[in-house]
Amino acid sequence: MAVIFSKIGIIGGGISGLAAAKELAQYHPVVLEATDSIGGVWKHCSFRTTKLQTPRCDYEFSDFPWPLRDNSSFPSHTEILEYLNSYATHFDLFKFIKFNSRVIEIRLANDQPEKPVWEVAVQTNGSGDIQWYGFEFIVMCMGKYGDVPVIPKFGKNKGPEVFEGKVMHSQEYSKHNSDESSQLLKGKKVVVVGYKKSAIDLAVECAQANQGDEGKSCTMVVRTSHWIVPHYSIWGLPFYLFYSTRFSQFLHQRPNQGALRTLLCQLLSPARKATSKIIESYILWKLPLAKYGLKPDHPFEEDYASCQMAILPESFFPEVGKGKINFKRTSGDWWFYEGGLEFDDKTKLEADLVILATGYDGKKKLRSVLPRPFSNFLEFPSGMMPLYRGTINPYIPNMAFMGYVESVSNLHTSEIRCKWLARLIGGKFKLPSMEKMVEHITAETEIMKKATRFYKRSCISTFSINHSDEICEEMGWTSWRKKSWLAEAFSPYNSRDYEDKCIN
Repeated sequence: MAVIFSKIGIIGGGISGLAAAKELAQYHPVVLEATDSIGGVWKHCSFRTTKLQTPRCDYEFSDFPWPLRDNSSFPSHTEILEYLNSYATHFDLFKFIKFNSRVIEIRLANDQPEKPVWEVAVQTNGSGDIQWYGFEFIVMCMGKYGDVPVIPKFGKNKGPEVFEGKVMHSQEYSKHNSDESSQLLKGKKVVVVGYKKSAIDLAVECAQANQGDEGKSCTMVVRTSHWIVPHYSIWGLPFYLFYSTRFSQFLHQRPNQGALRTLLCQLLSPARKATSKIIESYILWKLPLAKYGLKPDHPFEEDYASCQMAILPESFFPEVGKGKINFKRTSGDWWFYEGGLEFDDKTKLEADLVILATGYDGKKKLRSVLPRPFSNFLEFPSGMMPLYRGTINPYIPNMAFMGYVESVSNLHTSEIRCKWLARLIGGKFKLPSMEKMVEHITAETEIMKKATRFYKRSCISTFSINHSDEICEEMGWTSWRKKSWLAEAFSPYNSRDYEDKCIN
């Protein structure tokens, strides 16, 4: 068996994979991308109407700004793909990427403590041929989303097999082009299961395909309501003032804070709750959530702290008002019958097409390729991945994980972790002991648990600046990046604050 050896292997060619390839370029990494293109979910899990959820300037690499740094609109997924391709071309990253190279197995070939070697089996071009690679270090950039859809489980004779219509996951729907998706939805009684961003986009596309008197309505099955935001302005104030400045994040707890700061956070908790209430009041004034039974039972802060805040398409509630989008609230079980969906309150919902916007299982995707015992170390009993600096699993040697801990700007957090990882591999600093890493991870987990009931999403949005501060300090950079104390306190942080040329 011929094995191709390289120091660094990167698995995945999405945003994290590209950032890793750029920061580790001096090692001539091998980037294994399962498909024929870069872009990850932006290429393979996006719909016709999918747009970025953060302002353009909050979603850019530190050394590669958007051509037009305009925050007045949210770029479409095609614009983002163009930006990523320009980034890869500018930094000559395509030379590292092996397309149509799907990783099917990883094994530890040499477990010597000083120099472990991972061997990776790769299936190329969908053939039965397997090529083995050997790496001293692997960066896992397979992502939390895509590839492995979450499909609800049903009892006997209650699953999709008894339904006379068509059932698909949103991932399958995303494979259709614009004309195909319109034809699929047109004239159909469509049910969308879910109420997060993908489900909302799907409902809008369904409404657009069913305009006119003969068009059918789309029904969203909503189990848990989440706060949705019409735009990035609250009562005339920019949204970043509430959560994305050093001053605003001072109201929130962060890992490893001292007793004095813990006391201050307790004293300032009324201000933190008031911030959430101010945003909630604006959303309820601006959007008819209460009218349609969509007002969440939890505070806005919990959705923000779990990275679940969604920007609402402008046409969503106008289509609701025209009767093109309806809602079915449920807190219990549901299942299929031959004509559609049935609920435990004895009601039925007729359907021709059911689309499951039920998310993805990123950990299952990792377990499918990682060997034991390492696959058993992918999560704590809490259900969260143990990742020091959102990157290193203390129990898995010579392997990093990018894109598994979220923030409001996943591109920024992936890039700064890749910068950190490049310096770690380059010997600029060393990791703390396993005990210290686990202690730090546990502290972050406890903060997330206190901030939101949806903590398993592993989101750092309420202490993202502190997270970057700690990464900077470990790299030997100054953590305060602004030019004045006023800007430091009240200006939002983004990727441009972390350009290499201003590291000290």
